[in-house]
Amino acid sequence: MTADHRGWAPPEELAEYATLDHDRLARRGLAEAVLCDGKTVEHLHGIAGELVARESRTLFTRVREDQVDVLLKELPGATYDPLARLVAWPGEPPEPTGGLVVVVAAGTSDLPVAREAALTARHLGRECRTVTDVGVAGLHRILGRLEVLREARAVVVAAGMDGALPGVVAGLISAPVIAVPTSVGYGAAFGGLAPLLTMLNACAPGVAVVNIDNGYGAGHLAAQIAAPV
Repeated sequence: MTADHRGWAPPEELAEYATLDHDRLARRGLAEAVLCDGKTVEHLHGIAGELVARESRTLFTRVREDQVDVLLKELPGATYDPLARLVAWPGEPPEPTGGLVVVVAAGTSDLPVAREAALTARHLGRECRTVTDVGVAGLHRILGRLEVLREARAVVVAAGMDGALPGVVAGLISAPVIAVPTSVGYGAAFGGLAPLLTMLNACAPGVAVVNIDNGYGAGHLAAQIAAPV
């Protein structure tokens, strides 16, 4: 069992499957998150209990239905968003600081990933607004939202199918665009690979790309970009 620089060591049972990074908030300015994929209910019981004991603000991502009850029981005041599959503790986001983050969902089917990004940015302390169903099949829709897009310090764009929207948005605004390919689309979309390649080949400068369906990663990066100067 390994202690951190302050001499703290995790309980013996917890140390068998998790080493929580309680220093991350002080070290990087943003706290650790817990990916729930692959974890058992017993794992989350131990992790959640330790986080409460340390009063560590935390996001639990990719939460399965069978994991929700134990998290809400162990984390008093936590909130669960079923669309984003995200549990936040504490449930109330901190007062926003820094710049505005705008999260764009190309289609309604991209909303789960966009919602994960938006909640992540909010719980990391940024004001966040959402723009929904403005894909390239009707360009007038995104053009009609330019006012809010141009207020943003960072913009997240979640899109599946052809994945063309992030490049369009980046050509219209000055803020950096974080592109999130989603696994939405028919066979040739290859579960998000086709939009990923489109985004990596975006002609407009200022586009960064995260992994397929990685709403958390996009929201985290947007929160960093929009942090107080």
